[in-house]
Amino acid sequence: MTFRDGMARLVSIQVGVPRWNVSADGQRWRSAFFKEPVAGPVVLRSTNLDGDGQAELEVHGGPDMAVLCYAFDHYALWRDELALPEMGPGSFGENFTIAGQDESTVFIGDVYEVGDAVVQVSQPRGPCSKISKRWERPDLLRRVELTGRHGWYVRVLQEGTVEAGLELRLAERPHPDWSVRRAWLTYRLRKREKDLAAELAGCEALAAATRYELLRAVEP
Repeated sequence: MTFRDGMARLVSIQVGVPRWNVSADGQRWRSAFFKEPVAGPVVLRSTNLDGDGQAELEVHGGPDMAVLCYAFDHYALWRDELALPEMGPGSFGENFTIAGQDESTVFIGDVYEVGDAVVQVSQPRGPCSKISKRWERPDLLRRVELTGRHGWYVRVLQEGTVEAGLELRLAERPHPDWSVRRAWLTYRLRKREKDLAAELAGCEALAAATRYELLRAVEP
């Protein structure tokens, strides 16, 4: 299958379930951050991919965080900057590794058709400490925040079967002013930039929990 230049495509799909891990300093931590690639078709359901799970359901998973996406092109930068040649698809705990998209070109509310499934961008990924734990790099979380290479979540509008290699076809873009990157920066500065926070909270496609936190920040 050949893809046109500039087309977004699903490079790989990863799933994983919670497991206990041990850091170099002996600390035990439980997470589903470690994902394995899926060969062939996999069913995408309303809250996750078949075979995938989350360890901390209070902050991960659910309809608004059904699938975590990450830009394939970021990995070349990370490999160079961190001298970690093994870093590649799935290394940031994502389910979908996507070429042709990143946080500046994907927008809140974007609707994409992939296979016979339909997904919608729901919110930026909030980088967490598991990124640093996974790679034994205490500085990595901060690097992710500074570079804006954090990823994004999608909700499932139509369940279906997906497979690595498929094209992501943009069907709708209701909020062209709100890239994932801009939304993340606004959320981080929500108590300082209250006008922008209120504007972002007005995006109906934004995840409900994120809208709630934005509205809390702008309340008098």
